[in-house]
Amino acid sequence: MPDMMSMINNLLAPLPSDGVWTVYQIVSLVLLALMIFAAIVAIVIVLFQPGNSTGIDALGGSSETFFGKNKGRSMESKMKKWTTISLIVLTVLAILFFILQFDTIWGVAA
Repeated sequence: MPDMMSMINNLLAPLPSDGVWTVYQIVSLVLLALMIFAAIVAIVIVLFQPGNSTGIDALGGSSETFFGKNKGRSMESKMKKWTTISLIVLTVLAILFFILQFDTIWGVAA
């Protein structure tokens, strides 16, 4: 376990102040854990989604069905919505993690 922590510490930008370093390390590890969780959620949701084409019916055109009329309330549309939400959360967390790597954010001169 110490090898993994030292590897993670080497990936993060070191800061000279101990108090700032501790806060920086905690914030970075929390963001990394949240990004991993959001990525796993997105992967699981995508894997449970059915394909867009319905086989040979996709070639000849489609007829209006009950499922087609109520597509906005179906489980498939909810899964697509949650996929979008989880990927947006992942993107925002990744950008925030990148921004927090700058020394000026933490009040340390480069």
